[in-house]
Amino acid sequence: MRQNGLMSFPLTPFGADDTVDLEVYREHLAAQLAAGPDSLFVACGTGEFTALSVDEYRDVVTTAVRVAEGRVPVVAGAGGGPRLARRFTELAAECGADGVLLLPPYLVETTPSGVVDHVRYVAETSPLPITVYQRANAVLDPPSAVSLLDLDNVVAVKDGRGDVDAMLRIVTAVRHSGHRRAAEFGFLNGLPTAELSAQAYRAIGVPSYSSAVLCFAPDIATAFHRALDTGDDRVVSTLLTSFYLPFAALRAQVPGYAVALVKAGARLGGWPVGPVRPPLVEAREEHVAGLAAILADARAALAAVSGTAVTA
Repeated sequence: MRQNGLMSFPLTPFGADDTVDLEVYREHLAAQLAAGPDSLFVACGTGEFTALSVDEYRDVVTTAVRVAEGRVPVVAGAGGGPRLARRFTELAAECGADGVLLLPPYLVETTPSGVVDHVRYVAETSPLPITVYQRANAVLDPPSAVSLLDLDNVVAVKDGRGDVDAMLRIVTAVRHSGHRRAAEFGFLNGLPTAELSAQAYRAIGVPSYSSAVLCFAPDIATAFHRALDTGDDRVVSTLLTSFYLPFAALRAQVPGYAVALVKAGARLGGWPVGPVRPPLVEAREEHVAGLAAILADARAALAAVSGTAVTA
């Protein structure tokens, strides 16, 4: 299950009564699938995994599997301490998911070898292939990354740190390890606004990336990905300048905006995805207005450079 394209990380909609709105979720998933992603990663960071109850998690993953109908792989988030992470991988399998994204364990610091021990503990009983999310307190180095190859159901590393030099060393160590799985092991760019680093990551052999922008501006996200694939540097440069750089600057204004501002963007597009759950905070009114302006400018710039009108 090696991803090579654009990955979707759907939002989890919450209704006025603070329950998961599965009707809106189905519509949101259908819209994401219509954009043509490589895979769906549900109940992960953008999907507010840490805010979901076990029953809500089960509903979210099961619904995604049913909506996808096998058209693309559905990968479900799993996390917490080792025993809890094990339980979530079991739940993901019970719900019909095709894989698991293993999020960092909560509130612990450790070494790269400690991260591998955690992954090994979860992988020992996992019925699904595992992608390891490297970010925060889960940091690998080249030797620990190579040791993951000995865990047959660990299939990829998703990087959320953004250290291209460190990632190059990891990719090179794995690819040249001589291990039987060296060529098939996957690497994914999982930064909050991965489009900013997509060119650099492609240069080191990491072509696939997650796109939070796909959740609220699929026209922009798919236009950028298509331009990147076809070498249309004019469109890539236009969207970086008019949208991705100002969006990233706005996102950096408040911690947690990697989710809250994305949900605000979805609401601007007419999707009633509801609020974020604590400890995330809602996007401020002036920041939502700023996002609306950035979207309008980007769509005008894209229309001008492509000669085609672009709408949400």
